[in-house]
Amino acid sequence: MGPETWLLMAELHMEVRMMTPDAQSSPASNVTEVWPRLPLGAWQDTYTTLHMWTQIVGKIRLALTPMVCHWWQVTLYATPRGLTTSPIPYGTRVFQIDFDFLDHELRIETADGDRRSFALASRSVAEFYREIMAALRALGIDVRIWTTPVEVEDRTPFEQDHKHASYDSDYAQRCWRILLQATRVLTIFRSRFIGKVSPVHFFWGAFDLAVTRFSGRPAPQHPGAPNLARFVAREAYSHEVSSCGFWPGGGPIDTPVFYAYAYPEPEGFKAFPLQPKEAFYSEDLKEFLLPYDAVRTAQSPDQVLLDFFQSTYEAAANLGKWDRGKLERQ
Repeated sequence: MGPETWLLMAELHMEVRMMTPDAQSSPASNVTEVWPRLPLGAWQDTYTTLHMWTQIVGKIRLALTPMVCHWWQVTLYATPRGLTTSPIPYGTRVFQIDFDFLDHELRIETADGDRRSFALASRSVAEFYREIMAALRALGIDVRIWTTPVEVEDRTPFEQDHKHASYDSDYAQRCWRILLQATRVLTIFRSRFIGKVSPVHFFWGAFDLAVTRFSGRPAPQHPGAPNLARFVAREAYSHEVSSCGFWPGGGPIDTPVFYAYAYPEPEGFKAFPLQPKEAFYSEDLKEFLLPYDAVRTAQSPDQVLLDFFQSTYEAAANLGKWDRGKLERQ
């Protein structure tokens, strides 16, 4: 394929993007709500249970996947049906685990053509753990994981957790739809950066979606975080970052939010002027937050969200003296 063909394809791609309507006014919005309501109190029990289920699946991927910088090998990804591990190696075999939030099932498929599945329904974390391990053994996959949850206060091992057993299919699906829309907008934001940048991925430790940009410079050694091994934080933040994403909330934050932060945080960061006006700096989290409802109810949710991501990135890059001319698409 010659240079002229590539140029023609690029021009065609730009024309298609310019013709694409805002997601809020697309035909799909007549079928399902693009940015659904997700009040934390209405699905807290399901959220906690689903969080532990995703940790189990994530730890399976962690146990079998080769190490990649900043723990990128452990994450899950939003799909048109739910969340996926993407392909996981097991010797010369390959398999994948998927949460399907349309049919509400957990599905394991192998490259051999074999599969196992079970319903996503109200069941304890302990029962989910037994079910998925039994399904893997039935597929000839023998894997052991450290069963203590991470990045949460309740450290009950998965096989002993009988108290978290809720699954509201409607709210689980709402959460996934938000993750999918957030992935779409974060992918647009990610495309503007030509420096080192992470995939748009879901971290099951804190149950958040994220994309991270890097200045290219090493960072001071990270001091660590609660309920997280220090070496994990030091690997994640070995270099200067500006990170943003979506989190359903928890602890002092009783509502879903979009977030952004920098490590190390440059002087003047918290006072940097932001867009939109609803964004603010949280002293509890040391992050910028934008309430999800401010995006959901906006006339143009995509633009509001992109403004938030861009202005918080500029806070990190400008105050941190990043070489923006070499890192951004001109």
